[in-house]
Amino acid sequence: MTAPIPVFETLGCRLNAYETEAMRGQADQAGLSDVVVVNTCAVTAEAVRQAKQKIRRMRRENPDHKIVVTGCAAQVNPKEFAAMDEVDIVLGNHEKLDPKSWVNLADTSRNDRVLVQDIMTRKTTNAPLIDGLGTRARAYVQVQNGCDHRCTFCIIPYGRGNSRSVTAETVVEQIKRLTGKGFNEVVLTGVDMTSWGADLPDAPRLGDLVSKILKQVPDLPRLRISSIDSIEADPALIEAFCHHPRLMPHLHLSLQAGDDMVLKRMKRRHLRDDAIAFCQTIKSARPETVFGADIIAGFPTETEAMFENSLKLVTQCDLTWLHVFPYSIRQGTPAAKMPQVDRTVIKERAARLRALGVEQVRQHFEAQKGAWHTILMEAPRKGRTESFAPVAFATDQRVGQIVTARISGHDETSLIASDNGQNAPADPL
Repeated sequence: MTAPIPVFETLGCRLNAYETEAMRGQADQAGLSDVVVVNTCAVTAEAVRQAKQKIRRMRRENPDHKIVVTGCAAQVNPKEFAAMDEVDIVLGNHEKLDPKSWVNLADTSRNDRVLVQDIMTRKTTNAPLIDGLGTRARAYVQVQNGCDHRCTFCIIPYGRGNSRSVTAETVVEQIKRLTGKGFNEVVLTGVDMTSWGADLPDAPRLGDLVSKILKQVPDLPRLRISSIDSIEADPALIEAFCHHPRLMPHLHLSLQAGDDMVLKRMKRRHLRDDAIAFCQTIKSARPETVFGADIIAGFPTETEAMFENSLKLVTQCDLTWLHVFPYSIRQGTPAAKMPQVDRTVIKERAARLRALGVEQVRQHFEAQKGAWHTILMEAPRKGRTESFAPVAFATDQRVGQIVTARISGHDETSLIASDNGQNAPADPL
């Protein structure tokens, strides 16, 4: 009979995936083997439904394992998950990154069922060390957690707590360690990245952190920033992004909508002209920059004219990688009490946004024909450009290395590399 092995399932954001890897290491150190850990997401009601569905399936597939549920949905509604017959233990978002929690889980004499503190009381954030997310290609470093804003559609602050920053010294040391292990790209991640530093002495900004990383870790070839709130980008961050080649020309923006009235009802902190101006500033200084963005379709009270403004924003900001979210009611948020848009209309608008996103990607791919790129290999025949476009290779490359290749064409999903290193120009950009 084979020994049981721990099972980890992640739903939701990249930060959740990062934290799952941290939990995997802590469970291993505690000697846990017969556990299933489901790291949930609470961003929509659909995400919560999927979490419950996953838990039930995990119980059927692992009848002899202990089911541990954690993540934002568990933090927001611990009693709801504890009431499920399939669930043995509910861990809060703070508790899941505390090594003591995993030691206690290994203690069969303990019968704690719900271990969830008030996340709003947390003043610091855990910064667990991990070496990657299932690949040797790139590593992720959490620099911040939580959010001080209260957008009317969002439940996440109640799952993550208020904004807490990891010190610059800790972040730099983590990146030095990862670079020493051979990682060629590091991604900075967090819930509300541009709020980094507000709770630290002297209130440094994200741009200060990025500048310090680039200066103090000169051996790191590529630094990438995950999603940011463009209206809160500080001058030092913009300066670094526009002029430092080791900072990748790819930004994912939390835009959410392209209509001013919808943005106000969302309680966002920017207007459409702010988003357009930001993208133009970056593009004028660094034309190769590629933007992604989150956009919600069918927010309460959204009219067809308001939605058209979101469609227009995609081309006005030259957005390429779209994350389209059909609005769904999230109980406990102010938007849930607003006049709702018909579900059929929401689905139709989301489909139109996605279709436009497909066309934006096609245009970006088409523009890369004949171009040379430095590509970080994620798999033997798959890598990503500086702007995060996927590239397919006909021959195996070493995973984790950066190769220089010319783009010969593309299919619907990725660019296609024709050369890898032969006759490459001195500066492929």
